[in-house]
Amino acid sequence: MNSIRNKVQLIGNLGNNPEIINLESGKKLAKFSLATNESYTNASGQKIDKVEWHNLIAWGKTCDIIEKYLTKGKEVAIEGKLTSRSYETKEGEKRYVTEVVVNELLMLGNK
Repeated sequence: MNSIRNKVQLIGNLGNNPEIINLESGKKLAKFSLATNESYTNASGQKIDKVEWHNLIAWGKTCDIIEKYLTKGKEVAIEGKLTSRSYETKEGEKRYVTEVVVNELLMLGNK
């Protein structure tokens, strides 16, 4: 059961070109957003399309693949885990961020 703890699987389209950050340690970080779509029919019989946005990050070899092959609009399937962090703005406001750390990536479609 430990293998399914904190596991996220998503299929969607990149909302932007990945931002690649080169850290002082020599590591690279990829940051990008992913849109997932859902359709359903409400009680009135009206079709509703809903888009959810997810913040994703990736390290290491996964980051290298993202940097080389992924651009805005590409369809991908990812697997990873949820992480949360907080930070303080220059104005002293506390902000919270939830991200998916990508472990595996599969490129889909022809876009």
